[in-house]
Amino acid sequence: MDTTAGRRMRLLLIEDDPALGPLIEEVLSETYDVERHVDGRDGLLAGLDRDFDVMVVDRRLPSVDGLGIVEALRRGRVTVPILLLTALGTVADRVDGLDAGADDYLVKPFEFDELLARLRALTRSFSAAGAWLAIGTWRFSPDDRILTSPYGARVVLTDRESELLRVLALEPDRTFSRDHLLRVVFPAGERPGTVDTYVHYLRRKSERDIVLTIRNRGYRLGAL
Repeated sequence: MDTTAGRRMRLLLIEDDPALGPLIEEVLSETYDVERHVDGRDGLLAGLDRDFDVMVVDRRLPSVDGLGIVEALRRGRVTVPILLLTALGTVADRVDGLDAGADDYLVKPFEFDELLARLRALTRSFSAAGAWLAIGTWRFSPDDRILTSPYGARVVLTDRESELLRVLALEPDRTFSRDHLLRVVFPAGERPGTVDTYVHYLRRKSERDIVLTIRNRGYRLGAL
């Protein structure tokens, strides 16, 4: 049984197929606490309003399709793993799903054992990522040096980039001088301009406003 802090994981299932939907719900209910919706808009509202550990979303749905749901969830700062189900199996279809912010993509027809295995892998990888910090609509995991956009795209940072962002993110309302950042993030002997260089690297990998320049004072975390 998959658990989080001693409880069964909560799973949101958005699937309207009258034959397949109840079967998926029955199988997943042996492992998860499942909440199922058959309408895309209803499922999206549930995903935005309530806390889940993982989501399974069909691509073709009434009201709002699966890609629209995933994109809206990511814009709404929902960061839990999302698995897309679809009968569309071309490379372009898979790329569209992943670009929308889904973490995995399973093509119909599929075996339930594979569905369960993929969900286990998704929840393991997210649990293993450890604690994360919110930076506006982005998510930052210092332990694995990964910065995740609101659409699910992941950016791998270097050790120095990650440490610089971690220091800023732990005190988001504080403005840090270059000298302080140089002392706590970088090896002895580095020039103050090194801080500016790594701020540029972070902006280039994410968004310009991830780090704000405070004139004559230094840098602070931005609000993306």
